[in-house]
Amino acid sequence: MDITIRQANISDINFLIALLKELFEIEEDFIFDEEKQRRGVELLLASDNDYIIVAEHDSEVIAMCTVLTIISTAEGGHVGLIEDMVVQKAYACKGIGRQLLSAVELRAKEQGLTRLQLLADRNNQHALTFYNKMDWQKTQLIGLRKFI
Repeated sequence: MDITIRQANISDINFLIALLKELFEIEEDFIFDEEKQRRGVELLLASDNDYIIVAEHDSEVIAMCTVLTIISTAEGGHVGLIEDMVVQKAYACKGIGRQLLSAVELRAKEQGLTRLQLLADRNNQHALTFYNKMDWQKTQLIGLRKFI
């Protein structure tokens, strides 16, 4: 299978929204709202520090990973927060997620980021197994949030 890994651009937006819809269907903490997700994707695409890496097959974006750059006092520098990581269901278990995440890790190193971090749904065993195979480590931290 011929896969191209590249940075997303504005012409990918409808593919990205569809991927987010697929992701949010399995996430218990999020509800898909096309207007909000479109606005978020547009902000990411316009950002100088944050970005979206995609996997493309036959001119179709089939996977995406968003990276937000933040400053960590623990690391004393910039780190990356992976907000969304999703592979279209029809392309799951074909090594595309591995290629995508490896590309994100390489870019993070090139940027001088010292750590990548993400939150995963505790009930998404497929994702947890994948991250474990990719050498991601669990922490003692738990995710909390408050809407403002």
